[in-house]
Amino acid sequence: MDAKLLARITLEPGKRGGKPCIRGMRITVYDVLGWMASGMPVQEILADYPELEADDIIACLAFAAEREQRISRVAA
Repeated sequence: MDAKLLARITLEPGKRGGKPCIRGMRITVYDVLGWMASGMPVQEILADYPELEADDIIACLAFAAEREQRISRVAA
């Protein structure tokens, strides 16, 4: 994974319950992924949250992919 992208995701114990956030803001990775999963287009997310950048969205996807890679597999 691109370390520069993943560096956009921050973890702070006192912010949003320690959930992964974007660049120290109060917008979580979960928020962005939830909006995308509900069908909200990236351009609409960026318009509704002008403090976000396109690379923030990509960073959320990269973070989720990285986390998914770490999940243990269950034997069949």
